[in-house]
Amino acid sequence: MDVLAVLNLSDIALYFSKLTMFPLFDLAYYIVSILYLKYEPGAVDVSRRNPIASWLCAMLYCFASYIMADVLLGESPLHYFNNTSHILLASAVWYLIFYCPLNLFYKCVTFMPVKLALTAMKEVVRVRKISVGVIHAHHAYHHGWIIMALVGWAKGAGVALISNFEQLIRGVWKPETNEFLNMSFPTKASLLGAVIFTLQQARWLPISKNNVVFLFTIFMIATKVFMTATHSHWSPFAPIEAFICPIVFRNTSVTSDDHDRVYSRDNTHSCSPCNLSPYTAKTKEELNEGTRKKKCKKTE
Repeated sequence: MDVLAVLNLSDIALYFSKLTMFPLFDLAYYIVSILYLKYEPGAVDVSRRNPIASWLCAMLYCFASYIMADVLLGESPLHYFNNTSHILLASAVWYLIFYCPLNLFYKCVTFMPVKLALTAMKEVVRVRKISVGVIHAHHAYHHGWIIMALVGWAKGAGVALISNFEQLIRGVWKPETNEFLNMSFPTKASLLGAVIFTLQQARWLPISKNNVVFLFTIFMIATKVFMTATHSHWSPFAPIEAFICPIVFRNTSVTSDDHDRVYSRDNTHSCSPCNLSPYTAKTKEELNEGTRKKKCKKTE
C-alpha cells in the first residue's frame, strides 16, 4: 500500500514479524494470564486447599487456546503439552504468583508500569497466535473460511470461551458468566482479528500479512493498555454495536412489548368466565349452594 510505503511501515512490520515470542513475550503472556486467574473469586482459597486444581486452572489460562484449536482441527488436545519448556515456565510463574513469600513477585508484576508493559507484550502474543491459527487452519482447509476464522478466534480467546469448564475445576458453576452471552473486549477483538486475517489469507485484502498483523497489534496494545491503566471495561466496539444492532437484529413488525401484551391478553381471554366449561361452572354453583346451607345451619 502507498501509505504504508510512505510511512516506511513495511520495513517495521517485517522486523516485527521476525521477533521471537519465547521466552520474554511468552513469559509476559503467562504472567498476565495467571494474574487474571488470581483475581477470580475463590482462586486463592483453591490454591491453598488443592494446589493441583489451581495448577490445572493456570495451565488452562495459559494454553486453552492451543487446546481448543487442536480440538477444532481434530488433533490431540494434549499435543501442546509436549513443549516441556513452556509448561515449566508457566508452572514457575504460577508458583511465584500464588506462593512467593510475602507476595513479592505478585507485588512486582502488579506495579502499574510493569503491568502495562506486560499487558502490551501479551497482546503481541495474542495477535501472533490468531494469525498462526488462521494459517494453520488454511493449510488443513484451504477454502474453509469459517473454519479459519473459528480456529483463529479460539487461538486468541481460548480461555474465555471455555471459562465455564475452568470454573468447574475450581468448584464454581456460574452459567450466567458464559462468554458467548457476555463477550469481553478481548473475545470480540479476537473474533474481529480472525475475520481480518482470514480475509487477508484469502487474498481479499490488498495488504501483506506482516502489515496487517503489525497494525492490528498496535490497535490491541493501545486499547488494552488504556483499559488497564484506567481500570475501565469500556470497549471501542460499544458505539458501533449500539448503532448497528438495533437496525440489523431488530424485528420492527413485532416488538417484545407487543409480544408481551398479546401473550397477556391471550391468557386473560383464556381464563375469562365465558371460556369456563359448564362442568366447572356447575361445580362452582354447587359449592356456593353448599356454603349457604352450612351458614343457615349455623344460624339455626
